[in-house]
Amino acid sequence: MKAYIWNADGTARLADRPMPEILEPRDAIVRVRLSTICTSDLHILHGAVPRAVPGTALGHEFVGEITALGEGVRSLSVGQRVAANCITFCGECWFCRRGYVNNCEKGGWELGCRIDGCQAEYVRVPFADMGITPIPDGVRDESALFLGDILASGYFGAELCALRPGDTAAVIGAGPVGLCAMQAARLFGAAKVVAIDIDESRLAVARREGLADLCLNPQKAEIESAVREASCGRGADGVIEAAGGDGTFEMAWKIARPNAVVALVAMYERDQVLPLPSMYGKNLIFKTGGVDAARSDELMRLLESGRLRTDFLITHRGPLDRIEEGYRVFGEKLDGCLKWAVTPYEGK
Repeated sequence: MKAYIWNADGTARLADRPMPEILEPRDAIVRVRLSTICTSDLHILHGAVPRAVPGTALGHEFVGEITALGEGVRSLSVGQRVAANCITFCGECWFCRRGYVNNCEKGGWELGCRIDGCQAEYVRVPFADMGITPIPDGVRDESALFLGDILASGYFGAELCALRPGDTAAVIGAGPVGLCAMQAARLFGAAKVVAIDIDESRLAVARREGLADLCLNPQKAEIESAVREASCGRGADGVIEAAGGDGTFEMAWKIARPNAVVALVAMYERDQVLPLPSMYGKNLIFKTGGVDAARSDELMRLLESGRLRTDFLITHRGPLDRIEEGYRVFGEKLDGCLKWAVTPYEGK
């Protein structure tokens, strides 16, 4: 089969790979119907993910069809259409039992990082009874594609903010995670959502899809004062930092009101500075983390009911044969690209 393999020097190529096989009783083999390229894949190529293993097929965000199951998997069936969680977790260890699946003692971010991922024709999924979710008939592949990563990350960020009805939520970064975080902030009761990005095309998506009440570009507006004005002079009740860019961490704590929560769900490529003397007296709560994606069933129900939407995130698509083009377009944000969906290999 074909798979997109990355090398230690930061390059990647489409190459032949043996078909995956069942190795453990809780494994599943899934034929990939649709996958995508994530900013986390770019971080691996840039050398910013120390745990990543060279020679691994990239990708951790996909939907597919189960073709084989280990003898220990009782909750799934061959032939089922499923969506993947980007986190591998056992469901049994101390962390999993408390919902901290990102910190599973036997897993974590494995697919496309430490073991072969989904930018391939087939993928082996460990702990499949935990890590893949059946897709209801009424949910399209395009909607379920982002369940276990992009959607879960945005939802997690809003959840961390402990928003209450009537709150103002500010989301830094109107990329895929930020756009999902805006939707989730509404679900948690935010009366006003402020979207912040330097990319006008992404702010336009937030406006078009009705995800934000106010869209701000730091290159055109003074963000602190604009957020205060939008929140009765106080600052945002919750801030979701989903950009991970230069200066966005500082922006996050500056636009938060005193005693607010700042949720950091972005992945940074360099260390950030916490200037405690400058923020003394704001009594801020910082919450950080990767995708503690323990809500897959709940998120699937929200997708099925139409209370969450993700298919609008797909702006570009092409077969696995053209994945290098996909990385270029997605990585350089060309032609308004939000997400590039990778369709099955066509052999061209």
